[in-house]
Amino acid sequence: MRHLVELDRVRKQLKKVPRHVVDALQAWADKVEVFGMAETRKIKGYHDEPLKGDRKGQRSVRLSKQWRAIYEEYDHGEVRLIVVEEVTPHAY
Repeated sequence: MRHLVELDRVRKQLKKVPRHVVDALQAWADKVEVFGMAETRKIKGYHDEPLKGDRKGQRSVRLSKQWRAIYEEYDHGEVRLIVVEEVTPHAY
């Protein structure tokens, strides 16, 4: 199955986050598109995990110690679409 990562919803937001976070998001998206979501989830540094509560059905991936990307997955026949909904600093 082919994987596509859509960043359209966060393009404006990415102008306000640190450059290293944008680079990390692009690196993650490239890995998903080349290796697929299942293999990318095996990379421990991303800490890919399902969210709970109001965000049930979404997942988060770690881009740095502070920053996370929130995404959802959709199946469209032969393509799995990964839509990044938000890039946000994680509250500790």
